[in-house]
Amino acid sequence: MKELIIKYRKPIVITLGVTLLNILFGFDARFTIINLLWLLV
Repeated sequence: MKELIIKYRKPIVITLGVTLLNILFGFDARFTIINLLWLLV
């Protein structure tokens, strides 16, 4: 389990950050999609 978290740490942190920003500033679909696309690059 720990290896899995270390391997995918960056995407997990980015996803949590995007979610947190959406909660703080109101949901912005375009912003979310752009950030999720960054994860796939």
